[in-house]
Amino acid sequence: MSKTASGNFFEDFRIGQTIRHATPRTITIGDVAIYNGLFGARFAVQSSDAFAKGIGYPRSPVDDLLVFHVVFGKTVPDISLNAVANLGYANCRFLAPVYPGDTLNAVSEVIGLKENSSRKTGIVFVRSVGYRADGVPVLEYVRWVMVRKRDEKAQVQGEHVPRLPTALDPKMLGDACPPIDTTAYDNVLAGSADRFGDYAVGEKIDHVDGMTVEEAEHMIATRLYQNTARVHFNQFTEGQGRFGRRLIYGGHVISLARSLSFNGLGNAFHVAGINGGRHVAPLFAGNTVFAWSEILATAELPQRSDLGALRVRTVATKDKPCREFPLNSGDEDDPAVILDLDYWVLIPR
Repeated sequence: MSKTASGNFFEDFRIGQTIRHATPRTITIGDVAIYNGLFGARFAVQSSDAFAKGIGYPRSPVDDLLVFHVVFGKTVPDISLNAVANLGYANCRFLAPVYPGDTLNAVSEVIGLKENSSRKTGIVFVRSVGYRADGVPVLEYVRWVMVRKRDEKAQVQGEHVPRLPTALDPKMLGDACPPIDTTAYDNVLAGSADRFGDYAVGEKIDHVDGMTVEEAEHMIATRLYQNTARVHFNQFTEGQGRFGRRLIYGGHVISLARSLSFNGLGNAFHVAGINGGRHVAPLFAGNTVFAWSEILATAELPQRSDLGALRVRTVATKDKPCREFPLNSGDEDDPAVILDLDYWVLIPR
């Protein structure tokens, strides 16, 4: 038998299967610096130990999406090494803060399987949980991914498509954020005067700025998370594939859109949960990413007077500024749209 791993194909998965993923990863200050260098995140709580300590954190926490990507990266060799595309997310909650020096590992459970009509691929639904080394869960989420079959004739056992909530209950949010001293929260240093009460349901925000993605950047980012999906790295193979070039990891787009959202949502420092998301179209190096957001809902958090929650829909586009809030073109997605993300952020009151 070969000592090298070829990854799991669709017919290798079984509903109820539990997978413990390699390799535990200690997040360092260096990881945070690289992440900030790639995406330019400016949220004050994640940028400054002094600011974070001043409002109630022991130190500046690791960016929520860096935590997400590291946990996600652990799952790739077992879940999506042979993926065609990552399709979406749901029911994602950040459960505890993560700080530099914390070590993360991940466990996944297969909760659904559906073979595609072509019989060449199938969709795998998994619930993944990231843990600190002390066993405390820091993140849980569901994702579904299209995976190639090794043998088109292979029979699939126990097909099932799970029912997933369309949105997280605000009562479930906030566990990863300690009590905040809102009087010590400095709007000037944070870069925005707008707090919870300044946002209204239905409000749309053009984040204005754009970021062009370079080939080396998306590969460095994906390697940072130890994400080994072949479609992101191997031009020799991908040059002969559907797109003729390497595909940018969908999480890269999420982080770009989140960083761009600072211009308009500068005090929304904590991503508390992700209700759902679609990677609408692929992104490639050389494209410029823009983003806009809509406030879908506002919610007060039980037993917390320091923070409120905003349900935000952020749409990212490629090579199209968002002054007109592009989303649909007739009954279809606007051709420029690459990401449609529905999530909850916490913001001081």
